[in-house]
Amino acid sequence: MVKRKRTTGWAAIVARNLQTMTRIALRAGRRAARKAVQKPAQKAAQKALRTVAARRTPAHGAGRGAGDWISGMAIGPAGARRYQLFRPAGSAAGERLPMLVMLHGCGQDAAGFAASTRMNTIAARERFLVLYPEQANPHGCWNWFDTRSGRAQAEAATILAVVDQVGALYRVDPARVAVCGLSAGAGMAALVTARAPARFAAVAMHSGVPIGCAQSSATAIAAMQGRRTTRAAVSALALPPLLVIQGMADRVVAPANARAAALAWAQAGAAPVREGAERVLQRGRRMPMRVVDFRRRAGVVATLVEIDGLGHAWSGGAASQPFGDAAGPDASRLVWAFAARQFRAA
Repeated sequence: MVKRKRTTGWAAIVARNLQTMTRIALRAGRRAARKAVQKPAQKAAQKALRTVAARRTPAHGAGRGAGDWISGMAIGPAGARRYQLFRPAGSAAGERLPMLVMLHGCGQDAAGFAASTRMNTIAARERFLVLYPEQANPHGCWNWFDTRSGRAQAEAATILAVVDQVGALYRVDPARVAVCGLSAGAGMAALVTARAPARFAAVAMHSGVPIGCAQSSATAIAAMQGRRTTRAAVSALALPPLLVIQGMADRVVAPANARAAALAWAQAGAAPVREGAERVLQRGRRMPMRVVDFRRRAGVVATLVEIDGLGHAWSGGAASQPFGDAAGPDASRLVWAFAARQFRAA
């Protein structure tokens, strides 16, 4: 067991303040978090996180990949949220790395999502950071739907607070940040991006529901079943390109949601959108996928990937993990390739 160094003086006070503030946020939720998140508290939290809150361990148990597996916590309008950050080994002094934000699905946490997607292995090879915010409720479901009460917007703002904190503590290139999510995480990825489109160069939804289909928990179920139409929930502002991945044998999220999500995103702009020809791709014995690009002028604004035979699972994910199907095409490689293209274009 590693001995912790005893902190004295101001450092001890800062650490105690951080612990107290975190307990308040976790017990009382939004109301307590609003009281806790004041400018002096934020400064104290950042100082404490630099010295005592972040723990670095090898990433072997979290999707492999040579690098550091760093624990942290941030506070926003929805309360406190833990996160894990994968940082590839051998970062050069002054080097700013791109970052991919990964939002897990229900019943998952950061370590489980990392192990299922194996995104850290790609990050170690391609040299980018992977940020895994964690939902705090018992089911692990991001609240992407409850826009009527404002809870979904508060949760989106809290995820942005996590991104801000990691950007302040580590050398992240702000022009090369993308976000991706699975299931509930996919819906939240779309909401976070729609609320702050300038913050992300790309967004990916895997097995998610179109933005604007639900406003409460009751309408969320209908939306997942494909029985809700998409309302105008994204403005005509410049949205980053969207990748949608969907299993056509999904019994949790209706497959029709995938095309609806891509169309709603592509049609948010003022210029007309052209739908390209469908391409059928298959690698070895993996499940085949059908790919369609939606273009505005010369650029791709949305790409739809429909995978025949895939259920509600991360395509190409580790078979040993829940919500992973190794027989599908590698969604992690698809997501990174899509994000990397947008990084180069930017």
